[in-house]
Amino acid sequence: MNKSDLFSLLKAGEVKAIRLWFTDILGKVKGFSISHKEAGRALNEGMNFDGSSIEGLVRIEESDLTAKPDLSSSYIFPDENGKKTIVFVCDIYYPDGTPVESSPRHVLKSILKQTKKNGWDFFVGSELEFFYFSEKRNLNIRDTKGYFDVLPYDKYDEISEEIVNILNGVGVEVEVAHHEVSENQHEIDLRYEEALKMADHIQVAKYVIKETARANGVFATFMPKPVFGLNGSGLHLHQSFFSKGKNIFYDKKDNYHLSPIAKNYSAGLLRYAIEITSITNQWVNSYKRLVPGYEAPVYVSWGRQNRSALLRVPSFKSVSSCRVEYRTPDPATNPYLAISAMLGAGLAGIKEKLELGNPIEEDIYTMSKERKKKLNIEVLPDSLYTAIMETEKSKMVKGLFGDRFFNKYIQNKKKEWENYRIHVTDYEIDKYLSL
Repeated sequence: MNKSDLFSLLKAGEVKAIRLWFTDILGKVKGFSISHKEAGRALNEGMNFDGSSIEGLVRIEESDLTAKPDLSSSYIFPDENGKKTIVFVCDIYYPDGTPVESSPRHVLKSILKQTKKNGWDFFVGSELEFFYFSEKRNLNIRDTKGYFDVLPYDKYDEISEEIVNILNGVGVEVEVAHHEVSENQHEIDLRYEEALKMADHIQVAKYVIKETARANGVFATFMPKPVFGLNGSGLHLHQSFFSKGKNIFYDKKDNYHLSPIAKNYSAGLLRYAIEITSITNQWVNSYKRLVPGYEAPVYVSWGRQNRSALLRVPSFKSVSSCRVEYRTPDPATNPYLAISAMLGAGLAGIKEKLELGNPIEEDIYTMSKERKKKLNIEVLPDSLYTAIMETEKSKMVKGLFGDRFFNKYIQNKKKEWENYRIHVTDYEIDKYLSL
């Protein structure tokens, strides 16, 4: 959308609301609405707001901030009467026009500049998994369907199809929607897009999923592991570089059709996987998903058909579809930070010319400890605390985020872990109270 488009809609009386959105350090969408009369000022100067209470954004003495709409990232939601709600994703600035370094979107934009210097465009595709439940607190009423099942066609299928129509209508292109492995679990795949746009799309998609479910009287959750004994939800992210429209991850002569750049990039993802896990998997609950036996990747390895591997190179028919799939992230992650961390790790792999070892096509879940040790297969952190400690030691992540934002992130995650550590759970009550 450009300015004239907005003013034309306003003049015609077609605009119901104008909303300015941005994302905090936890990945939560924040925002506010503005009056029609303020539209011009918002587009030209941005709108001031108090940022001191936004998680991880600024200190109390720096509370005055400005949200400025990114015109290239706007979404138009029509209602049943044809009136339009216009959402602008915003960048956040200090009053003097300097970008706020603690804005997750700014972090991603900064590292994307490195790829632009190399003449590369970074593209990402996403597989967004989530659960539907009849009520927020009732996780027991479940369907009987599994992976790609179409019968019985139920209310959840109807809601997913409605979500797909809404997303396609606002410019978030959906490739596939289907039932996932677990009961009540669904997946919506967003088509490959430039990385910053994909992060915006993921935030909009999560909003649409939650609100459409609510409007239909059910509850949708991106909690990585809501039900014990069932597979958790992931956010698999497919990645590749393009230069002048050419996929530079592809090499026809290579056995795996991966270019040297793709191999270095993949090696970087594997090398730094443990250091970025607290970013791609940021909740205490994330580590209830990252356990062997539930299709979640916990072993640092790569393969082609092996879905127990952390990094996979999917089969493809066209050159443009050559990519690597990073399977660790979950839908609770902050997409701006997750994509930043993966890109930073991959670029480090290219800079350091890291070599990609041979793929592992065995089922690592059933592999002996001796076999894993022989193949030098490392294991991802098994708790948020362990993951935080690994990230805190990471020079790569610190250089990527900058000292100030890095320290805020570590502090925030430690606080979350401490709150969890001292909490008395139902499990403890059930197990120990009567002893």
